[in-house]
Amino acid sequence: MEEDQKAYDDLVEILIEENSKEYIEMGLDKDKARKKVEKQSIEDARYVFPNACETKIVFTMNVRTLLHFLSLRCCNRAQWEIRQMATEMLRQLKEISPILFKNAGPGCVYGPCPEGKMTCGKAKEVREFFKNLGEK
Repeated sequence: MEEDQKAYDDLVEILIEENSKEYIEMGLDKDKARKKVEKQSIEDARYVFPNACETKIVFTMNVRTLLHFLSLRCCNRAQWEIRQMATEMLRQLKEISPILFKNAGPGCVYGPCPEGKMTCGKAKEVREFFKNLGEK
């Protein structure tokens, strides 16, 4: 058990180092960068545990509920696996029904960021990405 904990702690440290590089390159102090990515790195390290096996998900939603789901789960603050899945869903939905899903995506795509002080600070890039998502 102690070996497992050490392996986990080592992985967390590696992830913190890797994930903080971008913030350090942007000029953030190393300690502040590490603090900023610590929670996400701990969450990502948990992915290696046996309960992180592949899961099949089936759900049914109407368009209104789907738009709400996409507004929450396409956000940069959503957990990366769910965000990746939601973004791919939106890409496919835009191909199937471009008019219905034209303005779909995270809350900041067509308005101010609903995360307030917890914003990722990348609204401009996010808007551009989702505007072009699914275009051929």
